[in-house]
Amino acid sequence: MTTAPRPESTWLLPDLDDETSAPFWAGTAHGELLVQTCASCGHRRMPPRPMCPVCRSLEHTWEPTSGRGTIWSFAVPHPPLLPAYAELAPYNVVVVALEEEPAIRFVGNLLATPEGAINEIDASTIRIGEPVHVTFTRVEDISLPRWLRA
Repeated sequence: MTTAPRPESTWLLPDLDDETSAPFWAGTAHGELLVQTCASCGHRRMPPRPMCPVCRSLEHTWEPTSGRGTIWSFAVPHPPLLPAYAELAPYNVVVVALEEEPAIRFVGNLLATPEGAINEIDASTIRIGEPVHVTFTRVEDISLPRWLRA
């Protein structure tokens, strides 16, 4: 796991105390990409929510994934952006379909190296369907999932 260089410390980051998503962030802190799973019917879901959309159970667990997937889509934001991100632009934002459950998708950046900056990849080289695997970058108190080419 790497520590992101500044200015990423000014990013808008999730609330680690949110009871619905806190287990996800606890997993990323340990280098695991977890998904919420219904304890009654086994339906896997992300983003996390209190009730299963299939059987309406309120019981759930958190299960680790392989951390592998494919690029389902991507975008390249350009200014004007929020001030915390403007000086990093342009950068890529990829949507990754999880290998074991393609309907579950994660958003992050495609990096060249685990320590890389969010703007180090030439977006013209990104391909839909490209295999990737997760890596985690520490930003303040949070380990953000990001993606490397497989």
